[in-house]
Amino acid sequence: MAGSAATPREYPICADRCGHRSRSGRAGDGCRQGASWLMLALQHQPLEEAPRMYDRILVPVDGSPFSEEVLPHALGILRATGAPLSLLQVVDREDEQAEAARYVGALASELAADGRAVVARGDLADTILAEARRVPGTLIAMTSHGRSGLMEAMMGSVAMRIVRASGDPVILYRPRGAAVEGRRQAVKINSVLLPLDGTQVSEAMASQAAGMAQWLGADLSLVQAITPDSRPGADIPASDVMESSYVRTRAEDYRTRYGVRTSWEVLHGDPADAIARYLDGRRDVLLAMVTRARRPLEAAILGSVTAGCLQKCGVPVVTRLP
Repeated sequence: MAGSAATPREYPICADRCGHRSRSGRAGDGCRQGASWLMLALQHQPLEEAPRMYDRILVPVDGSPFSEEVLPHALGILRATGAPLSLLQVVDREDEQAEAARYVGALASELAADGRAVVARGDLADTILAEARRVPGTLIAMTSHGRSGLMEAMMGSVAMRIVRASGDPVILYRPRGAAVEGRRQAVKINSVLLPLDGTQVSEAMASQAAGMAQWLGADLSLVQAITPDSRPGADIPASDVMESSYVRTRAEDYRTRYGVRTSWEVLHGDPADAIARYLDGRRDVLLAMVTRARRPLEAAILGSVTAGCLQKCGVPVVTRLP
């Protein structure tokens, strides 16, 4: 019946005995490696009009192809929401500004965007944040790395400093050497994926993930990766985390609370690896995760789940500190 939520159905065990529950039970029918089972919280009621979360998308570029690889995702957000796109290049010296202005102006003209070239007044991250704060309601979307070698490390450091200092979610994308034509084609985001691990920290991004899904006209998908040493937070019963009831309950709660379409799935294995297998080359997904690393070095040493997903999954990650 229109306007009512369908009752979730538990599907039979997949015939290839991987443990994944599929619609038909046949091997390979919707099966994803590492999955335990899949149940969808299907809704048929129309969504209310999405709130306007952001009034501008700001993409910092550095003149390299790497820094432009986030543009397809930014263009997809532009087309889904109508939020205008602005490009920013920051240079160190005034004698570099004219060349930077030509580059960013040509790129902005090609994308029907606004473009600015500014001279850094101190730290590069601070200059980018100052430009973002110049226009309230700005969402920063940038690659996690720029040029190769030392510049790559520097851009990674800049990205993490922006995440730490912004206080707002930032979209990061790890470049992979896409062809030039691929950097101009908009990618529509159909799903916002929120990984949960049974802790309040992992759930801290829920409201923003749901708001982003509604803003983009996308689904909110919840996944939980179960590892042998999985331990819940002190406020969550262990039996709730080790079975599907935890992530299923969260999906139903978020659907009711935020008015978004939700689905959920339980995965097995290392979280970053399991999520990468689950996505399996998809580009139409935006991962929503908090990052617990306070410094870029911590992310490298600790191998945080957020850093691992950014490296392995091939999709943008919207992230902030918890």
